[in-house]
Amino acid sequence: MEPQTPAPTLTGAEILWAVLAGEGVTTVFGYPGGAILPIYDALRKFPIHHVLVRHEQGAAHMADGYARASGRVGVCMATSGPGATNLVTGLATAMLDSIPVVAITGQVSSKVLGSDAFQEVDITGITLPITKHNFLVTRAEDIAPAVRRAFQIARSGRPGPVLVDITKDAQQATAAFDFETAKPLPVRPHPMLRAESTSFQQAVDLILGARRPILLAGHGITQSGAEAEVLAFAEARQIPIATTLLGLGSIPAGHPLSLGMMGMHGESWVNTAIQQSDLLLAFGMRFDDRVTGNIASYAPKAKKIHIEIDPSEINKNVKVDVALIGDLKETLARLLPQLPKKMDASWLKEINASKGTAAVRDIINLPDNGHLYAAHVIHDIWREAQAAGREHDTVIVTDVGQHQMWEAQYFKHEAPRSLVTSGGLGTMGFALPAAIGAKSACPQKDVWVIAGDGGFQMTACELSTIVQEGLAINIAVINNGFLGMVRQWQETFYDKNYSASPILSPDFVKLAGAHGIEGATVSTRRDVTSTVTHARTSGKAFLINFHVEKEDAVYPMIAPGAALHEMVRRPDRDPLLETAEDE
Repeated sequence: MEPQTPAPTLTGAEILWAVLAGEGVTTVFGYPGGAILPIYDALRKFPIHHVLVRHEQGAAHMADGYARASGRVGVCMATSGPGATNLVTGLATAMLDSIPVVAITGQVSSKVLGSDAFQEVDITGITLPITKHNFLVTRAEDIAPAVRRAFQIARSGRPGPVLVDITKDAQQATAAFDFETAKPLPVRPHPMLRAESTSFQQAVDLILGARRPILLAGHGITQSGAEAEVLAFAEARQIPIATTLLGLGSIPAGHPLSLGMMGMHGESWVNTAIQQSDLLLAFGMRFDDRVTGNIASYAPKAKKIHIEIDPSEINKNVKVDVALIGDLKETLARLLPQLPKKMDASWLKEINASKGTAAVRDIINLPDNGHLYAAHVIHDIWREAQAAGREHDTVIVTDVGQHQMWEAQYFKHEAPRSLVTSGGLGTMGFALPAAIGAKSACPQKDVWVIAGDGGFQMTACELSTIVQEGLAINIAVINNGFLGMVRQWQETFYDKNYSASPILSPDFVKLAGAHGIEGATVSTRRDVTSTVTHARTSGKAFLINFHVEKEDAVYPMIAPGAALHEMVRRPDRDPLLETAEDE
């Protein structure tokens, strides 16, 4: 028997990088500072690429975008105090959308913890409500187990962000390191994570008896990797599919059973169908208030089956008749063999017949009426990607606001992980840094930032990060001179009192140029496609400043507290669909 090689002795900082490398991490997004300098000093010994951000919030969003685009754990790091607190918005964004992120923060030495030392803050206490778990590590020998456990927690079950706070003396001390010895114990399944056979039978009975079922496709489909199983299920029973915002792309938009997005700015025929349904099958979604509208009047005639991996989501917002708690892919593999195929597509035909003139987004070419609308821009970016055969290799990263909803309506997502957007928290400033993460994860794909003039300015400093990293990211600024969604609400609910919603912006092309990025300004429809093509094929970063109609609105819209069927629909005379000759 050969003698075992003793475990090497490393500093805590070296142990951290060794664990990250062992977990398959190749890219980290961060910003150095005093309390994390030992970790940065040790980086030179390991084959991990560090992306220097311009603000720590950007680091968290980059790790988030990296995870959403790739399905892998995103990693960010920051120093103590303000460095750590600047991660908070990004961690909350990842938490609400169930994104696997591991954040590493430096902390003051353990001897001065609790003394209000320079740049000391209780970051584990601050982030407790917005992380899946967090750790405070004060000894070098505890770094490897804590970080390995952090990765396990971040990616298992319902994913989410985990923070590991490491004191400076733990980074500087030494300890024996063995990657395998630090491996965490297997995850113990939640006792509720296996649905009872009686629940399966109840679900089967409800499905077989339904005449107007609707499948609600959520983000959990992609998180579970269950796209094929969901389509097989829907096709077997001819069940129409409505998607949440984060569910877009999990079901190909062009699939005959795909209805489009539901909810506050969803398609009118989708919301109407939900209200008329007799069975809702909620797959990996949480019945968010933007999806349901008024709970008291939500799908009043429908029985409800909820397949969900997080037991805390069951009956939290909407009371369901059957809950199948567990991984969606595994649950459907068990459920599908119990369901005979159904050929009757009359319910789908009824829904499609109800679209009428509301189906403006089914029109192949929106007319050019001499004005430039945000919908034109989104539609033409999609059409250009489709014409170039890149629709499956394009990732759209949006900010939050009107443009986000127009993107969901007018860009037809055919592939999973092709839309990266902040859903639950609705974080302005998300798009630009998240796109850096997405492009870092998927360098072979075309990555588009679609942001409003307000949100773009929140994290525009990351333009220099794009240049420093040599990333060919395309940026579309939807510039209407307003905080658009705020303005729309003020128009609708506050008698057009546009208080603090008009926004002055710099010349975005000159701003991009100052960072070393080329750009162009577009204000007419005829220039959109050619400029988009130039940006996509330039091989480097490019910004397009789209001057669009200022007081355009997203339709449909459901007012807060209203029911899904109480939608504010598109105006009878829709300027978006009028040709120049009509005016």
